[in-house]
Amino acid sequence: MVPKRWARRAVTRNAIKRQIYTVSASFEGGLPQAAYLVRLRSGFDRKVFPSATSVALKAAVRAELLRLFERLDGRKGVAS
Repeated sequence: MVPKRWARRAVTRNAIKRQIYTVSASFEGGLPQAAYLVRLRSGFDRKVFPSATSVALKAAVRAELLRLFERLDGRKGVAS
């Protein structure tokens, strides 16, 4: 979920969603079969990331997603 209050422009929300799909696909084989929800909980300021297609925005989103999915991937051994 990428709410409008955290990413005001549709192009930014769509870019974030594309990053979610790409990163989640790379972890697909290692995670249990389930429905996962990724929710944006803080904003991406247009002053810091002026363009939705900027390398800086993509890198920031990708880094955060990698941390989340790696943390989730590490938990699967604990839950089993």
